[in-house]
Amino acid sequence: MRTCDAAAVEKLFLLGITPYPPHNKIPKTALGAENSIKWEYIKEYQNFEFLPKQPTLGIEIVKNAKNLFDFNFPKPCTIIFGNEISGISPQMLQICDQIIKIPMYGSKESLNVATSAGIIIYNIINQWHHDQNN
Repeated sequence: MRTCDAAAVEKLFLLGITPYPPHNKIPKTALGAENSIKWEYIKEYQNFEFLPKQPTLGIEIVKNAKNLFDFNFPKPCTIIFGNEISGISPQMLQICDQIIKIPMYGSKESLNVATSAGIIIYNIINQWHHDQNN
């Protein structure tokens, strides 16, 4: 939530088993950002009608994923991050227009969601800022 606030993300959707306010751990990590960003919790969903009508990109390590550093992010876009253990569900992967991966250079195969979100969101900001100035 703090990263979304810092980057002026339009809206954060929290799905399924994701903790959401007033969960007791959120104030410690969000530090008030839960009050400064738009967010919505959706416990159960059959379709994805709640998502904005714009390109939808999944962040996941799958065979045909594009490398983050070789991808031009459309403006605007919706970014989907998955569960820290199981990743993005097969149903959500199917609605993604493109899958992007963060390259991993060490021995581990993934990052936690908050770290991944920070990397992706600030890469998008950097790219859009660079595109705007050229």
